[in-house]
Amino acid sequence: MVKDRGKTQRQFYILSSITLFVLMVAAICIGRYTIAPLDVFYALVNPDAVTDPTIPVVVQEVRLPRVVLAVVIGAGIAVSGAALQAIFGNPLVSGEILGVSSGASFGAALGIITISSTLGTQALAIVFGFLAMYLTYIIARRHGRVTVLMLVLAGIITSSVFGSGVSLLKYFADSQNELPAITFWLMGSLASASTDTIIRTIPSILIALIFIYKYRWQLNLLSLDEHEAISLGINVKKMRVIIIFFTTVIIAAAVSIAGVISFVGLVVPHFTRMIVGTDNKHLVPASMLMGAIFLLITDTLARSVTGSEIPLSILSSLLGVPFFIYLLRRTGGIWDD
Repeated sequence: MVKDRGKTQRQFYILSSITLFVLMVAAICIGRYTIAPLDVFYALVNPDAVTDPTIPVVVQEVRLPRVVLAVVIGAGIAVSGAALQAIFGNPLVSGEILGVSSGASFGAALGIITISSTLGTQALAIVFGFLAMYLTYIIARRHGRVTVLMLVLAGIITSSVFGSGVSLLKYFADSQNELPAITFWLMGSLASASTDTIIRTIPSILIALIFIYKYRWQLNLLSLDEHEAISLGINVKKMRVIIIFFTTVIIAAAVSIAGVISFVGLVVPHFTRMIVGTDNKHLVPASMLMGAIFLLITDTLARSVTGSEIPLSILSSLLGVPFFIYLLRRTGGIWDD
């Protein structure tokens, strides 16, 4: 059984890596302006060899940044979901549980109304994302201790507060310009992808991913009862804070650029567990690959299916909900090896 699992994991890594590469090339080719794979290659390697001068511009300045952003954000959201599910010991936990998404959404909505600057809006989204996480932690702390139950309840409270704040901002927003901008942004989109966006966003997400990958061994122990984990030499409080901090970095940075993207952090780790098992040593890197693939497919469909771009949350929910129902029906909600 162990050998079969190991063989399955190796096959998964190989196939998913190849699939991701093929999908990245396909995503650059597909769109309202179709580009041949060979032209994509020359546009990246030797733009002067391309006969149509529009192709290098479309590839380098529009589609490549968007593909890279989709891959990194998808990987980040999926891993943050897997990590939070491990430390909370609850397979139904996702990035929204700490209120980070709601806080970042409030910050972005506030930025759209008050600053009218893309960079300022992104900065406010990150600031309020961390503020939401801090409030959740403060509310959850009782007698110097923070339990999983209190964190979940505090996250629900924080999400409700910032969700109400977003509704209030939408109520006072200009119905001609600001309200549509807030509404569309909250539904998720990678339309703002650019080289500058990548430079501002990718490093923080990649650093957080590296740290979560480094601590993937400890995630298995954090899944145990708290007293068992402590007896095995794990500083549960410290590790929990570290993981929550880096998942907050990922979620806040992703929401600041792409808005709220539903179901990636919930569905992808579940699907990945069915293939590689519950061991976080394999689940974390596997979730990176599957999250990248899922969001890349979703974003490509969002910008290609119709004449106008479909918000990511709509498509991710349409794809994620039926698949999640299938997973629940197949497994009965039990995710053991």
